[in-house]
Amino acid sequence: MSAFDTNRVMALGGFAGLISKTVSALRDWNDARVTRNLLARLSDRELDDIGLCRADINWVAQRG
Repeated sequence: MSAFDTNRVMALGGFAGLISKTVSALRDWNDARVTRNLLARLSDRELDDIGLCRADINWVAQRG
């Protein structure tokens, strides 16, 4: 009988690590871009309703 440890985290190094970090950075950038675009479409009144102003949009998008 053999058992596999499926909860073990495998450390990525070298080229695989670079690809993983690049994909993660692209995903984070796209999430921030989508958030910025959605918030920018809201009116000032709608932003005020959720406690934001236009100057807060970039800050909120980066904190995602």
